[in-house]
Amino acid sequence: MNFNKLGNSGIKVSDICLGSMTWGTQNSEAEGHAQMDLALDLGVNFIDTAEMYPVNPISAETCGRTEEIIGTWLKSRNNRDKVIVATKIVGRGSNLIRDGVGVNRDTVKVAVEASLKRLQTDYIDLYQIHWPNRNSYHFRQSWTFNPSRQNVNETRSYIYEALESFQKLVDEGKIRTVGLSNESCWGTTQFLDIAEANNLPRVVSIQNEYNLLDRKYDLDLAELTANENVGLLAFSPLAAGILSGQYQGDKTPPGSRRTFSKDLGGRFTPQVEPVIDQYLAVARKHGLDVCQMAIAFCLTRPFMTSVIIGATKVDQIKACIGAADISLSKEVLKDIAEVYRHSPNPMG
Repeated sequence: MNFNKLGNSGIKVSDICLGSMTWGTQNSEAEGHAQMDLALDLGVNFIDTAEMYPVNPISAETCGRTEEIIGTWLKSRNNRDKVIVATKIVGRGSNLIRDGVGVNRDTVKVAVEASLKRLQTDYIDLYQIHWPNRNSYHFRQSWTFNPSRQNVNETRSYIYEALESFQKLVDEGKIRTVGLSNESCWGTTQFLDIAEANNLPRVVSIQNEYNLLDRKYDLDLAELTANENVGLLAFSPLAAGILSGQYQGDKTPPGSRRTFSKDLGGRFTPQVEPVIDQYLAVARKHGLDVCQMAIAFCLTRPFMTSVIIGATKVDQIKACIGAADISLSKEVLKDIAEVYRHSPNPMG
């Protein structure tokens, strides 16, 4: 397992990060613990969660449950010093938490204190803003995205408030570093510029979706984060399981994510299945597991800090972690590039 520096911090995280969003709905506490035990044994030192988890489905009753499961594991294993823990505060609009207020000076402190209690720890290694307070093109909203409706002064004000609050929490030893999630190139520059101008915490990472079917990050964000030393934490490297091929033929395997979300958050479109057939063919041609190929591809990207995996079964987790040991040949990368050129954005 390789380890990479988290932005300009002294923290090093494994190539693979263990995602946790199913713990508390699709997975029990014991299953969550088993996944963390396995990941740690296989060299993973990085766990990502959020105050709103679990999802699939999401509900007010279960928000925070995943952090609680991580907390009981940390306490029972007494291994806090061996694990890098990342969590997130929700952006504006999630009425399940704090009536949808989003990120501001007051909510940051409340959210951090609640997460610390659930996680049963004194500090959070990486504290992230789950999504912006303003509208964005993420979560399949690119077709209707209209940035002209944004209030620039309001955005800059909330960013300053958030960073100022983060600084106080850093000073108190409650968070070590800060990051973004589901953010844009312009939004990231605002965080960087405001932090530099006011001597406030600099973001070290951005957690955005990245996979063979969604490579918007390859352009402006890749340039910005490479030059500004802000690492990508790629979530959904298998596109919610679509890249495994398990949904081909419009199938819905029992217990799968599609049981809860038929279009998998807008990812499963009529354009996707033919492209999946092509990636499956590439994997077969080179004798590769398609899931491992997809994750290993993400790890070839020069802006990648860690790839966040997640699954409901321990054997799936083991296979995904195994992708870190796979080196894709030039021939495989050439075949992947050929598919990409013909179908660059099938999920929209």
